Amino acid sequence: MRQFKRVIQIGLGVALVASTLSACAPLVVAGAAGSVMVASDRRTAGTQLEDESIELRAKAAIRDQLGTRVRIDVTAYNRQALLTGEVGNAADKQAAERIVQMVQNVGPVVNDLAIASSPSLRERSGDLVITGKVKAAFIDKKVPITAVKVTTERSVVYLMGRVTAAEAAQATEAARSVGGVQRVVRMFETISQQELDRLQAAGK
Repeated sequence: MRQFKRVIQIGLGVALVASTLSACAPLVVAGAAGSVMVASDRRTAGTQLEDESIELRAKAAIRDQLGTRVRIDVTAYNRQALLTGEVGNAADKQAAERIVQMVQNVGPVVNDLAIASSPSLRERSGDLVITGKVKAAFIDKKVPITAVKVTTERSVVYLMGRVTAAEAAQATEAARSVGGVQRVVRMFETISQQELDRLQAAGK
């Protein structure tokens, strides 16, 4: 078990290094795991693709309209969009939210952008390490990793996914147990045990 957790953390560390060296590297990582994620994710394959499309279109629109003066990441799950990162002023924060709201098929937009300077590479690396540790902690709590999307920004952990109330509590407890986590933000879509059973039966 400990060795498996270590593999997860090392794998995420490799992805971090690759992403800082080449913009194409994340595509390689995603390509290797893509078929597994589509099969085990609780979203439909179509929704997963739509979420990826929302992220790409939103980031492109922000880049076109706000340029390099902002550092904004967009994470989409079941068409809900989370905005994290940093902007220089309140006007840019509001503008980013309006831009994402105009993206085709996007649902609710959660704007958690900070009005602050961009973090250092070391700080951003620390966020990815926290993400890896949270996912490793999921193993101890028996939280299905593929059911919860984890994003960390400025040591704040965001949890997104379609989970039961029990799974939500377990995932939250796991995230809060990780050293360095300042706050845990739950953005779950709660489903019943019956709905989970149906999803699992359909995936067999």
